Amino acid sequence: MTMMRFEQVAIASVVHVEAPHRVTSAWIEEQLAPTMQRLGIRPSLLEGLSGIVARRWWDPGVAFSTAATMAAQKALAEAGIDKGQLGILINTSVCRDYIEPSTACLVHGNLGLHPTCMNYDLGNACLGFINGMDMAANMIERGQIEWAIVVDGEGSRFAQEATIRRLLRPEVTEKAFRDEFATLTLGSGAAAMVLARADLAPSGHRYLGSVNLSATQHSRLCYAQPDQMWTDTKALLLGGLQLAGKTWAYAREALGWRPEELAQFVIHQVSKVHTEQLAATCGLPLDRIHRIYPEYGNIGPAGVPIVLAEVAGQGKLRRGDRVALMGIGSGLNCTMGEVVW
Repeated sequence: MTMMRFEQVAIASVVHVEAPHRVTSAWIEEQLAPTMQRLGIRPSLLEGLSGIVARRWWDPGVAFSTAATMAAQKALAEAGIDKGQLGILINTSVCRDYIEPSTACLVHGNLGLHPTCMNYDLGNACLGFINGMDMAANMIERGQIEWAIVVDGEGSRFAQEATIRRLLRPEVTEKAFRDEFATLTLGSGAAAMVLARADLAPSGHRYLGSVNLSATQHSRLCYAQPDQMWTDTKALLLGGLQLAGKTWAYAREALGWRPEELAQFVIHQVSKVHTEQLAATCGLPLDRIHRIYPEYGNIGPAGVPIVLAEVAGQGKLRRGDRVALMGIGSGLNCTMGEVVW
């Protein structure tokens, strides 16, 4: 187990930007109707299995760096700081404009940040944002920087349009359809978080640290290219739940967690089945899990900060509440951390 503890780190702001186009699961199935009928796949399978009613798409041509920049601008405004104070920008999105340069470079340039502000991409599937928080927090804790921003811009439009076209080919088999099914659950959105040395953000929310575990024997259960993703959904779910259960046990010991003492469980959400089985595995009360998957789908690493931003925005947190952050990324890796609101 890897554990990080922080005493001098606060979250100054956490925000999200919603992609403008609502795309329903029913509409996606309408596009796939010829293949589904040919293969004898029952209607409403996508919404019925995943619990995802809709997801969002950006306008055509909107770059992932543009989405991340919008979130960053919003987060900086909410934190009330000058962008010249930032010591690092970390982009954590799965979706990237190019292989190189890094998307972080593009966001850095869009924002006009100071040349001394370090920037880089950090990729770890759906776990990237929490990992980015840990890296930025570690630099703050060590006194290397005072302010940091973690950004993420995800978009599912390109992958889902390509997948729909591919699944309409007459040679597609039922296995091929199911192998790419998870691609249809993805969503779009952007998030950003400003972190600071705690004394510089007295109204901020303390980030206390995290625990991490890996189970890389499962690294071949989900793999993707920009236009295609293959997933062994059942094996990935079982492997992820097993890893989450072990990480939860470590978190309870290392962070002193008791479910009844945690106000909210901010989890990365893949689907209805994943969310409910994770809650059952770890003994989490469902009424303290703010669920976004029905309307947003699986937004990858942006999911955790989007849930946290929504929970805060809807007044579900009071000062001093303990909040559990829980993420799992294909590979498999799992991180659980605590914020005191």
